[in-house]
Amino acid sequence: MQLETFWLQCKKLFMGIVMPFILKKIFIPKESNKKIQQFLIDDAKLNISNSQKLLAKGRVFDENHKVLQNGQKVKGEFIQVALFEGHTRGLKPIFETEDFAVFDKPSGIMVHPTSRNTEYTLLDEIRYHFGESANLAHRIDQETSGLVLITKHKYSDIILKEMFENKQYDKNYLAVVEGKVEDAITINSGIKKATNSKIGVKMETAEDGKDSLTFIRPLKYFNDTNQTLVEAVPQTGRQHQIRVHLESIGHRIVGDPIYGIDEDIADLYLLKKLQNDVRVETTGNKRLLLHANYLSFQYKNINYKIYSKLSL
Repeated sequence: MQLETFWLQCKKLFMGIVMPFILKKIFIPKESNKKIQQFLIDDAKLNISNSQKLLAKGRVFDENHKVLQNGQKVKGEFIQVALFEGHTRGLKPIFETEDFAVFDKPSGIMVHPTSRNTEYTLLDEIRYHFGESANLAHRIDQETSGLVLITKHKYSDIILKEMFENKQYDKNYLAVVEGKVEDAITINSGIKKATNSKIGVKMETAEDGKDSLTFIRPLKYFNDTNQTLVEAVPQTGRQHQIRVHLESIGHRIVGDPIYGIDEDIADLYLLKKLQNDVRVETTGNKRLLLHANYLSFQYKNINYKIYSKLSL
């Protein structure tokens, strides 16, 4: 078996693939008469699930880049399989079991690629450390730092994703916000996609929005900057929920490049054209000061309580 690595930039040949893939070339033994899936299992050393997934997604090709279908027999000199094999930049999990792991993601790293030109995400580290079957149990924003739960195989992926869908966990965040927060606050304003905004990802509070609930508790006030460190505990999982809720009560998160600022600045940020000095001047910091600090849940009758080792 030989490994030929390159970035698949040809959309015409690889429709639907939006991540940096490698193309693995697997040579066919003489007189092989196997069907393609059996060949992937025996010769490419893939498991049944992954071989089925690759065939279903059109990621197996003959030597002329023609997509191979399940049921076809292998022929020719070799076949090619498009695989996402992550690379590392030194980020390691802070906790793991045989079924799952937890990463402490720094701010600025996306959890998942958004285009085929995305060079590096947390998913690279996940696949590098744990292979093709590992996946994200949930997501956090690129600029939010802190805990991300990873599943190592299909069984734990089903169980832990269902746990997140059913809110069978406790999770809290730390945030530095503008102004003085003196008392605990419960914010139960509905959230929906922002109207009359040119920012496509922007959300807003509204009476006709989806039910949303966040508990806020002040931890420390910084008199010199007129900012407060707060604990935020979301009880629902709406897009940008903590950011939207805090901005709606006049306590915007420091460093937020979308909420509570001029939309021209937000637009420059989303276009990756906002210079650091301008961002610090207009938002208060070079990053969003929001951090996923704590996660607890039960798995296989064991209670897990995990704290981040990073800080804001």
